[in-house]
Amino acid sequence: MSLRRLLGAATAVVILGSLAAVPAATAAPAGTTGQAAAAPATLATTADSTPEAMWKQTPDGFASLPGYGLAGTTGGQAGRIVTASTIGELTDYAAATEPLVIFIRGSLVATDYVKVPVAANKSFIGTGAGAEVVNAGFKLINTSNVIFRNFTIRDSYIPGDWDGKRPDNDRDGIQLDTTHHVWVDHMKIQRMGDGLIDTRKDSDLVTYSWNVFADNNKALGVGWTSNAVTRMTIHHNWIRNTTQRNFSLDNTAAAHVYNNYLQDVGQYGMMGRNAAKVVLEGNTFTAVQDPIVAKDPGTEVVSRDNVFNGTRGRRDNVGAAFDPAQNYAYQKDDAARVPDIVAAGAGPRENSAPNNATGITVALDGTGDFGSLQAAIGSIPSGSTMPRTITVKPGTYRESVNIWADRPNLTIQGATANPSDVVISYDLPANGVKFYGGTWGAGGSATLNVLAEGTTVRNLTVENAYDEAANGGSQALAVRSVGDRVTFDGTRFLGNQDTYLADTTGRDATARTYLKNCYIEGDVDFLYGRGSATNNGYVVAPSTKNSNPYGFLIVNSTLTSDAAPGTVSLGRPWFASSDPDAHPMAVIRDSVLDDHIAVQGWADMSGHAWTEGRFAEYRNSGPGAYTNEFHPQLTPDEAAKFTKETFLGDWTPAGRG
Repeated sequence: MSLRRLLGAATAVVILGSLAAVPAATAAPAGTTGQAAAAPATLATTADSTPEAMWKQTPDGFASLPGYGLAGTTGGQAGRIVTASTIGELTDYAAATEPLVIFIRGSLVATDYVKVPVAANKSFIGTGAGAEVVNAGFKLINTSNVIFRNFTIRDSYIPGDWDGKRPDNDRDGIQLDTTHHVWVDHMKIQRMGDGLIDTRKDSDLVTYSWNVFADNNKALGVGWTSNAVTRMTIHHNWIRNTTQRNFSLDNTAAAHVYNNYLQDVGQYGMMGRNAAKVVLEGNTFTAVQDPIVAKDPGTEVVSRDNVFNGTRGRRDNVGAAFDPAQNYAYQKDDAARVPDIVAAGAGPRENSAPNNATGITVALDGTGDFGSLQAAIGSIPSGSTMPRTITVKPGTYRESVNIWADRPNLTIQGATANPSDVVISYDLPANGVKFYGGTWGAGGSATLNVLAEGTTVRNLTVENAYDEAANGGSQALAVRSVGDRVTFDGTRFLGNQDTYLADTTGRDATARTYLKNCYIEGDVDFLYGRGSATNNGYVVAPSTKNSNPYGFLIVNSTLTSDAAPGTVSLGRPWFASSDPDAHPMAVIRDSVLDDHIAVQGWADMSGHAWTEGRFAEYRNSGPGAYTNEFHPQLTPDEAAKFTKETFLGDWTPAGRG
């Protein structure tokens, strides 16, 4: 059973209409491949460049320490300097048995994905603007003493394989297996098919510093071993627009994580697992769900001096872990300054210019700028207010999408006029159990979270494909909107229980949402905000604050269903968390109500009578448009106060009419 409607919602919601890098100090010119490196390959700085402190000559942290017969991590400094300008040259140099300093010049693109095997004693250093490795990664197995600096690794994503589960998808940026003494510094790694860096199988003495890790589902995993061996330092990295493994630290003997900036993370932030010992200090977490998780009884996570902005969920602090200062000296920045410091200094020196394009295309067939919608959103600079349009070509995109609050004025549109041609689909239920404890909750279940102001979504379908029949009943949202001035035009919302949540940033906040020519399918409270033979759900469940005159307005819409006649209520009052300041409000007017609507149009909820809400109708028609004592009607004078103009106030959405 399902209910099918044309509607809209929000704290003030209107629904309208209906539809059936840097050169090394010893840099050699291209072609001088036989030159010996008399000194370590280093990165020069000038008075007007990035501060010297960000560009150390040698590694710090655990990668600097002696062990396994090495005095520290030196890479290929004892060998020749060579230049790789193609993937073939890169592969040959990387596999050489001799020490090498390998300059990467220009864009090295692999036609088919390749994971380049790396032998011991290598330094990979980007030189000049645009140094990058595209559709390829690096594989370090049973090797040691490797440095990566100052270039980008990007774009091995397999369109449609958001979860990275395809058998042929092991497309990491860098993979370490049983490898020691590795320094990854001032790199950018983004949009890979699998992980950005996988630090695996007893790898040890590694430092990841001043990198940008972005636009990926699985970001940074550590472990794949039952041995608590790995010692690693993770500092001044910018982890942004990712979902999971940010890092996931499994069985680390000592993971020192300081002064990192985690921004716009969809699931969990820093996690310790099994016997991991982790020290987290001076990091900033912004818009991160479950920012710090100690997953298992044997996990020790020390959290100190961290800053949390707009986060919710777990902030674990358990055990003593270890004392980083007993291993090496380090200087920590003030966590409040970390976002500015890291955003200014992380990544390659000759980093790519910010994306100023006003039009971005997403496609599954390789004809777009990006293969995933979330990656396209991530390409927009944080804080940019420039209006931009992302056009999504036909296909089904299985991914969980967040339109982050720091990316306002964005339009996401299907490439055709038919919203069925473009489908954004995922299947998390609200009562689904996270593997590290707790449940996703309503907001976490949404396939599309609209957190930014001024967002427009048009001509596409958003679906929560959770299967109630197979897995049991649960909230499973298609869409949650939070930002003010959000427009859905020609959009299909498909779900079951609680399909669309019109939310706000807080009880006292106001968010206006305008739905025009939309189709919403679901059951129970399938439109709500701050089945059986006799009761097949509720159209709306508002939770309006008593000081807000505007809640739900449904106008010029069609409410239709295949439910039994008289088994669906127009709505019920939601006093969320028994909020004494709630006074739920909804008006349905000038709409067609089919015969599924109950004779008693409005229902009680959780001990609150429907009469405690502000519910009314006006000038509806159809077999479900009753005019009895259970369907309070507005007078013409009262109806003049309940229009889209009064609800939206000074906001005039594009196409309003």
